Amino acid sequence: MTAADHEACRWDLPEPLATADVCTADGARIVLRRHGNPDGPRLVVSHGNGLAADVYYPFWSLLAERFDLVLYDFRNHGWSGRSDVRSHTIATFVEDNQLVFRGIDHHFGAKSTVGVFHSLSATTAILQDPPGEGFAALVLFDPAIHLPGGDLLQADKQWQQLAGATRSRRERFETREQLAERIARAPAYARLLPGVADLIARATLRPAADERGYELCCPAEYEAQVLEYAFAYNQEPEPAAFRCPVKVIGCDPTMPFSFLPRLDLAGLTDLHYDFVPDTTHFLQLENPSECAALMLAFLEQHGLA
Repeated sequence: MTAADHEACRWDLPEPLATADVCTADGARIVLRRHGNPDGPRLVVSHGNGLAADVYYPFWSLLAERFDLVLYDFRNHGWSGRSDVRSHTIATFVEDNQLVFRGIDHHFGAKSTVGVFHSLSATTAILQDPPGEGFAALVLFDPAIHLPGGDLLQADKQWQQLAGATRSRRERFETREQLAERIARAPAYARLLPGVADLIARATLRPAADERGYELCCPAEYEAQVLEYAFAYNQEPEPAAFRCPVKVIGCDPTMPFSFLPRLDLAGLTDLHYDFVPDTTHFLQLENPSECAALMLAFLEQHGLA
């Protein structure tokens, strides 16, 4: 897909029905946004490292008529405020989530809730103690997990390589279109739907503090720090530990970039594992309709849709 193909389509985000702020223990500001159908079952949606919940609009827009959607960005991402890099850790995100989930009930009313999380947010959901507490179900897209028998040293090496590459990433742009064009040309994003590169640029850049162009909401050093220590948080999930039904939806395990094992997937059967063929780690941005269909089938099976 060429850069021109990506530019031919534009995803226009709707205004939220309501917004509310959650203040973390150290003063970071996290903005909740409500979309969709307030009378429907509630889905809480968040994002992967360096991204933002708005990026996933091609996916969650398919759910807006049926569900009460609450979106939030982790600290130092998207709509949320900037805090010190020392607090930008997976452990801090897990703590923040407890406040976020209570804040959702406080601001928008308590109701049965399904967590719909990708990558980093899926990993933090697994790390909650106990995982799934307070949720009717969890749907986890391509979480960073491993199974017995995996090559742990190789996995750690890959995380460090990703961190190094991320630190060299450009952080400032004269226009949002410059970032969109870079994304559209990058091999890792070759399977994105048309227009998603532009959507990523709009959701992950903000006006620079010196009013000269745009800068990443999540600086490269922040994103890299999470990757550098991610291996310590890779989980071998124990299905019995979850307090709710859980569905894992992965990308194609034969693709070059997958958090899930390439060969033996039998150990994931107790987590209701599926994968979407011909997709990478960004599966919700490549084949959102199939991602939504797999999720809805799981929720209907449990009476949650």
